[in-house]
This record gives sequence, structure tokens and C-alpha cells, in this order.
Amino acid sequence: MEPLVRVENLKKYFKVGKGYLQAVDGINLEIYPGETFGLVGESGCGKSTAGRTMLRLYEPTDGSIFFEGQDISKLSPAQMKQVRQEMQMIFQDPYASLDPRMTVQEIISEPLDIYNIGDAKQRKEKVIQLLKVVGLSGEHAQRFPHEFSGGQRQRIGIARALAVDPKFIICDEPISALDVSIQAQVVNLLKELQTDLGLTLLFIAHDLSMVRYISDRVAVMYLGHIMEVAPSEELYENPLHPYTRALMSAIPVADPEVQKKREIIELQGEVPSPIDPGPGCRFAERCPYADEGCFKERVELREITKDHQVACRKLEEIMKEEHPLEM
Repeated sequence: MEPLVRVENLKKYFKVGKGYLQAVDGINLEIYPGETFGLVGESGCGKSTAGRTMLRLYEPTDGSIFFEGQDISKLSPAQMKQVRQEMQMIFQDPYASLDPRMTVQEIISEPLDIYNIGDAKQRKEKVIQLLKVVGLSGEHAQRFPHEFSGGQRQRIGIARALAVDPKFIICDEPISALDVSIQAQVVNLLKELQTDLGLTLLFIAHDLSMVRYISDRVAVMYLGHIMEVAPSEELYENPLHPYTRALMSAIPVADPEVQKKREIIELQGEVPSPIDPGPGCRFAERCPYADEGCFKERVELREITKDHQVACRKLEEIMKEEHPLEM
């Protein structure tokens, strides 16, 4: 199966003073039709910037973005407008992403207006249908965003993303601004929509438990680089990169007795600046296994087991040290 979305050596740099903040620095990803691909990492690692750059809400500094085999990174604004009908986004903040001066009817029908889909009556019917799909009702159409809770506003944002029947939706931390009790509702809604409509999702988050629940495959990002990619269960059961292991050890367990016995990996040192970093591995300054070569050489992702890719030059030594009989 050919990937629906593929990025090659994607970079996004921001000019900062006399240097460049390298938010996304040469990532490679493939996302296949019908799958939910998780992108995780701590705050500031560049995952949201990567998502926005894939949609060209930010113009890429370098690299290629392929959608259905077409390189969209060089398309003109007019050409990109047509592609964006197939690629939509659910934004992180349900309070800032909805225009407070517009009714729900106007917000959801705006994409239909832009792409000249249907007449006024058909658009109104479409809005009511979408509201029902996301768990709201037609009577909500004439209300304003301030009349809704955070979870309801995010449902409106989801309905807006679905309005033009896209194939690919980037979910940019869609639950991080919501109460914990509402987060599960929104994630379950996304899972249902993904199955019912055959959507392909890029789910960006730092909530590792939610990512495991919703994703088919997961990529771990650190300071603009992808450190590890694997099927969801494989990644959570057998993390290989030292950074991934540290992340996984931080996931709390509901059973207090189990939690007490778990080893929590505490990373030492400070997160290095993403402004003009060195040529080596971005994680080297905090990695307990790093040697001099790690600061000089950046290792690309390579397949360790089937569909499990890791970017670490010390991996064989780490695995041999921890599993001597398996090497």
C-alpha cells in the first residue's frame, strides 16, 4: 500500500536574532490510508510545527511533502487551496480556534462557502448533520462559541474539519486544553469517526496513554528529530531508544503497588537550545549512554525489527548490555 502522506527531509527553521531555531530538522514519515499515526514528545520538541508545516500553514524551509503521490511543497497558493480540501486540521485550543463573532452555523459552513459546495439550504442541512455526527444537536447551530463548554467547542472544531469531507486530518493536541473527564469522550469520538468515515489521522499529543489508545503507529520526537517509530503496542511494550524509555517510564500506573516498584528514568542535564545546535544526536547531552561520537554524528532512522525504526548509534551496545543472551 502506498502512503497517503509522506514527508522527506522536512525542515522548518525560524529566524531568531542572528541564528535559526531549528524546530523541525529533517524528519521522514509515512502515513498510510486509514491509519491513526501518533506523534509524541515533550513540549517544544517541534511536533505541532511539523503538523502545521505538513499542511503548509507554515512554509517548509526544505524537504518534500507528498500527498497521494503529489509533491505539494512547491504548489502555488491557488493549487494548494484545492489540496487543502482533502487535508484539514483540528486545533489545540478550542477557545482560540473559533471566531467568537460567528455562530456555529457560520463557523462550520465557512469551508463549504470557500469551496462553493452546495446552496444555502444544502449547507444548512450539512451543518445540522455534522453537529449530530459529533454529538451535538441542530439547535446548537445558532449559538455562539462562548455558550459552549471546552469539550463542546472541540466537537464544533471537529465538525468544521469534517465539513469538506477530507481524507487526512491533523489533530494538533486536540485534548490538551480539556478537562480529563472530557478528553476520553473526544478521543472516542475521533476513533469512531476514523472507523466510520475511513479517515487518516495524525494525532499529535504529549499524553502517552491516549496516544497508545488511539494510534496504530507512533513516532517519538525530540528537538526536531524523530528518535523512534514503531507500531503502537510494540513501542510501548519494547521501547528501544533511551529517550523513548525515559518517556515510557514516566507514564503513571493506576495500581499504587505496581507504581512503587516501577523504575522511573530521570534524565539528567538541561534540554539543549534548538538554535543552531551541533551536528550530533540532539539527545546526546542528556543520554546516559552517549560518547564523543554521539556529539559529532547524527544517525538516521534504521529498522531494528520489522516496522520498528530507531535512530541511535549506541543501540547495539545498549541491547547487548541489557539482553546479553539475545545478541
